[in-house]
Amino acid sequence: MLSSIRSDLAIVKERDPAARNVLEILLCYPGVHALTIHRISNKLWRSNFPLMPMKLLARVLSQLSRSLTGVEIHPGARIGSGVFIDHGMGVVIGETAEIGNRCLLYQGVTLGGTGKEHGKRHPTLEENVVVGAGAKVLGAIRVGENTRIGAGSVLVRDVEADSTVVGIPGRVIHQSGVRVNPLAHSALPDAEANVIRNLMERIDQLESEIRVFKNCLKNGVENKNPEDMLANKAQNLKDKEILEFLGDKPNQ
Repeated sequence: MLSSIRSDLAIVKERDPAARNVLEILLCYPGVHALTIHRISNKLWRSNFPLMPMKLLARVLSQLSRSLTGVEIHPGARIGSGVFIDHGMGVVIGETAEIGNRCLLYQGVTLGGTGKEHGKRHPTLEENVVVGAGAKVLGAIRVGENTRIGAGSVLVRDVEADSTVVGIPGRVIHQSGVRVNPLAHSALPDAEANVIRNLMERIDQLESEIRVFKNCLKNGVENKNPEDMLANKAQNLKDKEILEFLGDKPNQ
């Protein structure tokens, strides 16, 4: 357990530029406090000491940790070494959840269960998984190593290794064997904006073609290829709100 705690301290120093020294981490990081208390409660949960209700004691300890840190971890959850819960407030980790080594969880993350059946009902995160702020990973699913789950996503299906997941429900939008920077949240692509941009381009093209063919029919243009007349795009899709949503600058 001591080696796991040392790994937890080391990973905070490695990944958080605001962490200046070990003492500051020990005193000011609720994620570290929650993980340390969880490792104790997990030992109690799995012990078979017959003279005391160990599982009840473990649950009481986990609830005390929840009150102190804002992080709720069921004592039955299995958490590897070098795990970093950044800020931590609102994080919920269920009883049968499993978290691999060097995973990174931001505030508001839920590793939750679905249904009322007993047995495995919470997700398994393999090594080096990053779960963005407010993301929900639900059910007895497996998330492959080196996967990034974007902030606010809701993931309900298995994901292979080296993937990037965004959206509701979560969709895999990128997968490769290239190792990525776990803190590079600005590098997550905007799948919805890309789809809308592609649709706008297709609609714009179709409207231009229809406009040209209508002019050909109206003016009785002969012996002229309509494709040569498609120089100008339709203008009715240059909507300011749509362009702002896409991150483009509207024409002044």
